[in-house]
Amino acid sequence: QVPLVESGGGSVQSGGSLTLSCKASEYIFSTYCMAWFRQAPGKEREGVAAVEEYGATTYADSVKGRFKIVKDRVKNILTLQINNLNVDDTAKYYCAARYRAHCTGGFGPYADGHWGQGTQVTVSS
Repeated sequence: QVPLVESGGGSVQSGGSLTLSCKASEYIFSTYCMAWFRQAPGKEREGVAAVEEYGATTYADSVKGRFKIVKDRVKNILTLQINNLNVDDTAKYYCAARYRAHCTGGFGPYADGHWGQGTQVTVSS
C-alpha cells in the first residue's frame, strides 16, 4: 500500500479559491508520477491535473488556467491550487500515484495506481 493522505477540502462560494494537499512519502515523490482526480455525484471520475516524475504537467481542458498542480519535494506534499471555483467543480477530489515505470503522461496510468481517500470540495453559487 502507498499511503496518500488528502486534506484541504471544504465549502466555498463561487469565485473562491482552495488549496488541496496530498501528503506522501519521500520515496513516492522521487519515483512516482502523481495526479489529482475528481468525482462528482452521478458522474465518472475524471483527471484534472497530473505531474510526471520530473515535473511535466497535464491539465484537463475544463480546469486550465484555474488549477495548478505543484509537487513540493522538500515537504513531500502534492498540492492542487484551485482558483475561480464554480459549482461544476463540486466533487470529491482524490490524489493518485503510479510507479514511474508505468507513467506515460496524462491520466491513463493511474487506473491501476494508488489512491487516497479523497477530500470533498463543495461550491455554492
